[in-house]
Amino acid sequence: MGDETVPEAFDANGPVQAEASPVAPAETNALVWQSLALDLLRQAGAEYSDLAKRLQVRWNPRMRSTAGMAYPARALITLNPRLIVFGNAEVDRTLRHELAHLLAHYRAGRRKIAPHGQEWKIACHDLGLRDESRCHSLPLPQRKMNRPHGYRCPGCGLTIRRTRPMRKKAACLACCRTHAGGRYDERFRFVKAILPILIFIALLQ
Repeated sequence: MGDETVPEAFDANGPVQAEASPVAPAETNALVWQSLALDLLRQAGAEYSDLAKRLQVRWNPRMRSTAGMAYPARALITLNPRLIVFGNAEVDRTLRHELAHLLAHYRAGRRKIAPHGQEWKIACHDLGLRDESRCHSLPLPQRKMNRPHGYRCPGCGLTIRRTRPMRKKAACLACCRTHAGGRYDERFRFVKAILPILIFIALLQ
């Protein structure tokens, strides 16, 4: 018998196995996660660093689609409270991911590094993360971007949308490559376009 699975219950059709238990909510006290982050820095050999002295971990209720954020200049990690329902394991992974950003920047000093470059990958390894991806795959709410500003290329008619108006001259890359050898050409400078939704609103007024 030893390794046989014992059913939790029986019904008219035979044994019934218990369903997997739901994930228990994660620890909500930010100081607990901050303490874990300090332990991780100690394991990575940075327990006496300026980073460890200044490190802060906070929940940020304003976050929606982002799991966490790291602010190297402030030695600050902010976590999305929506992670709580996914359990301690997801909060732990996000914490290590963001802490790796802080550690990578601390080690690099004033040298500029890529957000998810080799320095970050090494820091992830030192903090116990293996094959960490750049972005999470959690079902968090997706942020809807409002892009009210439209611009059209006079050459090919390509229309682009932006959240903010253009402050500098910009031209259609495809047309500049095709007709101007890749150089900026005023003929293909984006011009302000009236987007369909704006036309619809104007008709209603």
